[in-house]
Amino acid sequence: MDIAKSIGKNLAAARKAKGLTQKEVAAVLHMTQQQYSRFENGVFELNYSLILKLCNLYEITPNELFSIDSQTCFY
Repeated sequence: MDIAKSIGKNLAAARKAKGLTQKEVAAVLHMTQQQYSRFENGVFELNYSLILKLCNLYEITPNELFSIDSQTCFY
């Protein structure tokens, strides 16, 4: 599975759960809607700063954003 696309789906779900549009989120992040859309579509990858900002905005943890649970193993 493509990690960027999986994270993008989680971003879209979290945004919709908050009742926000891509344009509204983009304004908070000081970017265009088109730029933000590329994160949700898995075209661009998030940097650490954006991960934290989006987790705070959506009131989710990075683990939720990355679909990591206590059973997930990376080795």
